[in-house]
Amino acid sequence: MDKRKNVLLHELINITDMTTDKPATIQQHAMRYGTFMGIFWIFKFAFLPLGFTIPLLQLFFILLTCFVPILGYIYTRKFRNYYCEGVISFSRAFSFTFCTYVFAAMLTAVAHYIYFRFIDEGYLVNMYLNQLEAIKSSATGEMLTSVDQLITAFSVVSSLSPLEITFQLISQNVIYGTLLALPTALLVMRRKKQ
Repeated sequence: MDKRKNVLLHELINITDMTTDKPATIQQHAMRYGTFMGIFWIFKFAFLPLGFTIPLLQLFFILLTCFVPILGYIYTRKFRNYYCEGVISFSRAFSFTFCTYVFAAMLTAVAHYIYFRFIDEGYLVNMYLNQLEAIKSSATGEMLTSVDQLITAFSVVSSLSPLEITFQLISQNVIYGTLLALPTALLVMRRKKQ
C-alpha cells in the first residue's frame, strides 16, 4: 500500500510540475516572445510612413530597427536563464531564436497587409520614388546607374498587390531572422559546467 501511495504521490508531483507557468516547448516560448517582438515590429513600422513628414521619426525607425537583434539576444538569453536553467546548446538557441523571428514576422505580416491594403494607397512607394528622382537629378556616373536600378525596383514594387508585398516582407523578415539567429545562438549558448 505504501508503494502505491508513493507512486501516486510521485505522479502527482510530476503533473503539478507540468502545470507550472513555464510552457514546456521551444515553440511555446518562441510564440510568446515572438508575439512581443511582433508588437515591437508593428510599433516600429508605424514610424516608417510618418518619417516622410517628420524626419526625426525616420531616424527613430532606423534606431528601433537596429535594436531588433539586441531584443532577439535579450529574449534568447532570458529563455536560457529562466527555462533552460542557464544551459543551452547552439542548436536549441538557434531554434528558439529562429522561431521567435518567424512568429514575429507572421504577426507583423497581418499589420503589413492591413496597412498596404487599406491605408497606404501607394504612399510609401511614391515617397521613395520622389526621393530617388531628387537624388537622380544630382547623381553622376555609377551613382546614376544605381539610382536608376532602384527606381526600376520600386516601379516593380508599385505593381505588386498588398498580398504580394506582404509575402515579400514575410520572406525578407524570415531570411533576416535566420541570419540574426546564427550570431545570437553563438552568443547565448552555454554548456553545463563540469
